[in-house]
Amino acid sequence: MKIIYKKNLIRLLSGSITVFTIAVIISLFVRSSKPTQIEDNTILFERNYSIHALPIPDSLEFAGEEVQMNKTYIRESYDREILINTYWQSQTLLLIKRASRYFPVIEPILKEQGAPDDFKYLALIESGFLPRAVSPAGATGIWQFLKDTAKEYGLEVSSEIDERYHLEKSTVAACKYLKKGYEKFGTWTLAAAAYNAGFAGVERQITRQKSNNYYELLLNEETSRYVFRMLALKQILSSPAEYGFHLTEDDLYKPIPFYEIEVNGSIDDFADFAKEYGITYRELKDMNPWLREPFLKNPNKKRYLIKIPEPNAFIFDKN
Repeated sequence: MKIIYKKNLIRLLSGSITVFTIAVIISLFVRSSKPTQIEDNTILFERNYSIHALPIPDSLEFAGEEVQMNKTYIRESYDREILINTYWQSQTLLLIKRASRYFPVIEPILKEQGAPDDFKYLALIESGFLPRAVSPAGATGIWQFLKDTAKEYGLEVSSEIDERYHLEKSTVAACKYLKKGYEKFGTWTLAAAAYNAGFAGVERQITRQKSNNYYELLLNEETSRYVFRMLALKQILSSPAEYGFHLTEDDLYKPIPFYEIEVNGSIDDFADFAKEYGITYRELKDMNPWLREPFLKNPNKKRYLIKIPEPNAFIFDKN
């Protein structure tokens, strides 16, 4: 009985080994004959994707002022922002695309108002070029003005009209603020810091720390990063391909062509008004986000210029 049992056990083990061996051979044959799609993707990923530290320039300038790149904390502050904005690819890609629409509007105003061209990056970091941006503190529009500051610098803010959303007018107001900061503190970097922290906030730190150099001041987290964020985006947008961003002209968001009509009375219904010009309510509001209601009472008969998009301005042309 024991002999028969041993023979059956030997046959069973031999059969199992044979089946296992065949399975291994088949598996090896299948795996060696053609890689799976997952393996292909893995190979491509390992071959093409890598994350690198980025070179830190020995010299930089902001608004014509030299950045002190010889100090470790300054280099590390810049390094933080260039890494974040390079490797947060989706966000930076959108900023590059939107900049193509808004820079052509902002640049000539900065020049006309006597403010450095680099301040176009201030608008970019403030709002991400989202025209309806509103911060938790209530700062509004491309340049993120608070209500009282906006009024102080000549912008109309009411239930019907909020010129913080008006790109051209708010850019002029921002220039006035920045130039006042430059007159007060003597440098554009401190003027930029004051745009974020306020004149009193910057002045308090200058007095406390006995230094009027932005790069040497110990400021709150947001203000201490402020100029470095602009420096990083200036570097990337000036040479996007060097940081891995590859776009064609067709990838960029273009300015929307428009003409203006003058209004000095009331408008009962902007939806009807839009139809009169062959556009939609949304298109009218996208061009004029400073019009805050579906109507305009305008009791004081003020003069406003309303942008009307050119025919087919919003039509995507594949050619």
